[in-house]
Amino acid sequence: MSNKKLNIVLLFGGKSREHEVSLLSANSVYNALDKEKYNVYLIGVDKEGRWRLGQSEYDAFLNVSDPDKISLNHNLPEIIALKKDDNLELREVDSNQTFGSVDVVLPIMHGTYGEDGAIQGFLELLDIAYVGAGVLGSALGMDKDMMKRLLRDAGIKVANFRTLKDQSFSNKDLQEIIKALKFPIFVKPANLGSSVGVSKAKKFEELKAAIDYAFQFDTKVILEEFIKGRELEVSVLGTNTNPKASVVGEIKPNHEFYSYDSKYLDENGAETFIPANIPEEISKKIQETSIEAFKILECYGLCRADFFMQKMEQFY
Repeated sequence: MSNKKLNIVLLFGGKSREHEVSLLSANSVYNALDKEKYNVYLIGVDKEGRWRLGQSEYDAFLNVSDPDKISLNHNLPEIIALKKDDNLELREVDSNQTFGSVDVVLPIMHGTYGEDGAIQGFLELLDIAYVGAGVLGSALGMDKDMMKRLLRDAGIKVANFRTLKDQSFSNKDLQEIIKALKFPIFVKPANLGSSVGVSKAKKFEELKAAIDYAFQFDTKVILEEFIKGRELEVSVLGTNTNPKASVVGEIKPNHEFYSYDSKYLDENGAETFIPANIPEEISKKIQETSIEAFKILECYGLCRADFFMQKMEQFY
């Protein structure tokens, strides 16, 4: 067996509204990687789309201990990634210095251009191995509208929802949505995560404002019924044909809902319980549903599946 270290690119940042969340995630992953097994290239993509190479967490991230102020170091050298023979080569733009070959890319880019299939398509064109779902699975898992339709058509319960694709809706349209969903209503950009752009509307004026706010982040907006229940989540790992689910965990937000602030800025924003205090047979059903969803959405490698549970036998 070879003792050769794998050369890993940890790719993070990007032009998404979730840029800072990606930096936090990448720093956690970098610290968890076994440096005895892997040579790690830290590549931060800035908000203009330029790729920059860091040598360690100390020069790649600024204000790494403060989630509210963390940023990418813009003094890092700009690089380009080139296909050379059967490998990916990193080259500094100014000096033309090369940094060796890459065995696999670990994309830790949240949101647009990172989780939606864009960077996956780029890596596919380069014929470079990467971690996680491919183009289709990434795109389906990112688009809440398409994801919900596919899961619903497969018989998996999802929260009742409506979709708006432009801002030319009328008050009559909103009244019909309110009649179907009932207040309170959650309003979300269809293609973002980390609760960016999400609002909870309790009356008509708040709903209109929430929709306008969500359209600042995406061209498609999801309006979703409020489900009062326990919030559970499961990790799924493996190939699409033979995935395995983790134990079920539970999140108890201390804010009105599991918002961006409660996830990333407030250290007391939520409590987690692993495993969740639920009967074993219910846990098994949730794990089975997670695996089913993983397969339906063409996921690969890893995912997180979230649930709301109203009663022991009723979860979404």
